[in-house]
Amino acid sequence: MIKHHLTEDLLMAYSAGALSEAFSLAVATHISLCDECRAAAESYDAVGGAVMVSTDASPVSDSCLSNTLAAIREADVEAPTPRLKDAVLPSPLAEYVGGGLDKIKWKSAGMGVKQAVLATNDDAVARLLYIPAGTAVPDHGHGGLELTCVLQGAFRDEDMRFARGDIEVATEEVDHTPIADISEDCICLAVTDAPLKFKGWLPRLAQPFLGI
Repeated sequence: MIKHHLTEDLLMAYSAGALSEAFSLAVATHISLCDECRAAAESYDAVGGAVMVSTDASPVSDSCLSNTLAAIREADVEAPTPRLKDAVLPSPLAEYVGGGLDKIKWKSAGMGVKQAVLATNDDAVARLLYIPAGTAVPDHGHGGLELTCVLQGAFRDEDMRFARGDIEVATEEVDHTPIADISEDCICLAVTDAPLKFKGWLPRLAQPFLGI
């Protein structure tokens, strides 16, 4: 059962198309697993549609429709491909990386932790993290926003537990040391729009090489 959800501000921004590609990917991944947040996002979509319907129409040229249909006919449109499914990666993320975990090119980040940075077209960074069971992420703060969606296993942060589908929203006010549950290796999608602020000198030394 999912206990940790997105904020209303993030859901509204996602519905309005105002989020960056990386953060949109995190939101899409979460709402594919969370009935509550998916329903909220759909309600914001409905509100946006109602606003568009009530907005005064803008005039277009007489040839607008014919030009649009001609462009569609001339376009090289590929047949839709079946939705990709994976036991760990939800459909939006599986389709984004082109398959399941076997398609991920992991790179070591130390202490058994692995990461795979996903290509996005904005300043925010989306990465998949593999954290061995019982391993702690070094104590750190944030220079901006961080969204972390659990895909496999779970991690604990202070007195809260985040399991599959849960999403943690961490802002500049949050300092923490997430620890993967001892029962299973943890895989997460993490998105940040600023470098993390590590407390220890060793993580800070490695930070430029890891791009975290």
